[in-house]
Amino acid sequence: MGARTSGREAALQALYALDGGSPSRDDVERAIKDYWRELPGDVEGREYADVLIRGAAGARDLVDGLIKGASRHWRLERMARVDRNILRLGVFELRDCRDVPRAVVIDEAVELAKRYGAEGSSVFVNGVLDRIADDLKR
Repeated sequence: MGARTSGREAALQALYALDGGSPSRDDVERAIKDYWRELPGDVEGREYADVLIRGAAGARDLVDGLIKGASRHWRLERMARVDRNILRLGVFELRDCRDVPRAVVIDEAVELAKRYGAEGSSVFVNGVLDRIADDLKR
């Protein structure tokens, strides 16, 4: 598994733990510290994971707004918690990590959805991220 792939996986797990309410900067830093203490993981992916966690959590209102606009017939609160956080991760990467190609962001999110989500999660994640990528002109 590549460093960025393992970083995305770690970021998803930390974002999942932060889900609910609007986490403060201290909450985010504590979650990062706690995550790495409990699951040391891939050292190479750690730096990228930290960027993703801080970025997706720090821009949660904006990211959630993009998800709401693109997810037809699904309220954010009704989405499966894992799907919601995979989308947050993917939207942050699409919006703020311009060095990562659109196809890579979407493919990696779909793989996370296959691994951690329910049966239809990968199709849902793919569709929502594709719409958002179009909206962001990616």
